Amino acid sequence: MKDALLLGSVLTVIFACTACASEHETGILITNARIIDGAGNPWYRGNLLVRGDRIEAVGPKIEDAKVGRVIDASGRVVCPGFIDVHNHCEKGLLKFPDAQQVVRQGVTTLVGGPCGGSVVDMGATLSKLDSVPLGPNVCLLAGFNSIRSRCMKGSSARPATEEEIKKICELMEKAMKEGAVGMSTGLKYAPFTETAEVIAAAKVVARYGGVHMSHIREEGRGVVEAVAELIRISEESGVPGDISHHKVMGLDVQGESVTTLRMVDEARARGLDITLDQYPYAASSTGLSVLFPTWAKSQSAKTVAARYADDPAYRKKLRQAIVDIMIHDRAAEDPAKIVLASCAFDPSLNGKSLRQILEERQTPPTTANAADLVVEFHQRGGVSCVYHNMDEADVERIMRHPACMVGSDGTVLEYGKGVPHPRGYGTFPRILGLYVREKGVLKLEEAIRKMTSYSAQRMNLLDRGLLRPGMMADIVIFDPDRIIDRATFTNPHQYPDGIEYVIVNGCLVVERGGMTDQRPGRALRGPGA
Repeated sequence: MKDALLLGSVLTVIFACTACASEHETGILITNARIIDGAGNPWYRGNLLVRGDRIEAVGPKIEDAKVGRVIDASGRVVCPGFIDVHNHCEKGLLKFPDAQQVVRQGVTTLVGGPCGGSVVDMGATLSKLDSVPLGPNVCLLAGFNSIRSRCMKGSSARPATEEEIKKICELMEKAMKEGAVGMSTGLKYAPFTETAEVIAAAKVVARYGGVHMSHIREEGRGVVEAVAELIRISEESGVPGDISHHKVMGLDVQGESVTTLRMVDEARARGLDITLDQYPYAASSTGLSVLFPTWAKSQSAKTVAARYADDPAYRKKLRQAIVDIMIHDRAAEDPAKIVLASCAFDPSLNGKSLRQILEERQTPPTTANAADLVVEFHQRGGVSCVYHNMDEADVERIMRHPACMVGSDGTVLEYGKGVPHPRGYGTFPRILGLYVREKGVLKLEEAIRKMTSYSAQRMNLLDRGLLRPGMMADIVIFDPDRIIDRATFTNPHQYPDGIEYVIVNGCLVVERGGMTDQRPGRALRGPGA
């Protein structure tokens, strides 16, 4: 049986490669297109010729093109493939290499390894990805948190020593030489890390032409100080810096995006290369650990739960701290605003809010009782949540900023499993449908620039992101009147509407809205390799 399955898999790959090779030889001609080139220029009417894995010609008239495939794009937009600059994809791609919910959004390249939590052995992972029939392309960031954990002796809940910082820098250099496109940090998840440690590693990344993408230390109270820290890291190391999934969360900081964006503008005005990325939703998603104060994060979940049960003074102190974070950093004055996305120990809880769970237990749905649930679930492990904690005005203000790119903060998901944040299925079509067509927050050409050439420029993917002769043929064809996300918070496993064709490296991966059997994606390397 296993042999039969393996043979079937091999034949599928061979068939896909054969079909793709045929298209490479004969070419694809896209006619009557409304071309948006990715640079932010106004659209124009024209044709586009793909030969092999590259764009051969773009223009109003392409004659005598001997091609095997012609796509009439009348009434459709043709633009570069979208680049998701923030996707936790490196493990999921090995399980689900076609990455349907990614490619069907029009995404042709993923940037994996964000928030500090990437693989440590960069060379081996990229080599493994080379051997997998991928739907999209992928490049990886080197995760500072993962590397730091590898280098710390004993507990990592403390500042690193000089010897440990040296080892961190050595592993970071190794990752850059093996193909990482930059470094990611998750300073929220490594609260004991000192800024000097990050600066030391960032200097290594800067030498190899990489970027620093950071889940900054705070996104609620303290967000202004956290943005200042990110800017300081760039100023002292020389590395370009990016604020990952930039947001301001919680009641205390609504409107503070005015301040954080001004800080970005001021930094750029004095010559610092600071950017940001964003997903277009007023809710975030991460594990339960964000609800715990820093002083509790140095203890194991088992220890925290035991002390919470046995020590009334400890329980009072921790409960108050969790309630404070819930209300002020997560805007969860009502426990209904925190919803379980994935619960490993009890999948029946997926999609239920803390309020629902308390009510089902016939417990008053107070924030104090919700804090008890948080400690219990933390001890049992494997819980991630969706937090409805942002103001739409901040989301739109950040989206408009010219230095803002698009990143989903999603991952490569198993279809139908759990109740994940809908960003994994809808980020890119949501911007084009809701924020461009319906709300007019962005012009179409500017939105596409944020998804294509600007992202390619930031990640040093200099042969992608534009429709120009000689560029890699990563292309999306969509209906501008129909494109929209369908994924919702209650029913996230839904593909978008309006994405009709997706071409990756010259091969059709999506055709007439459905997946083909072609898997031409590649593992891409950074400038250090």
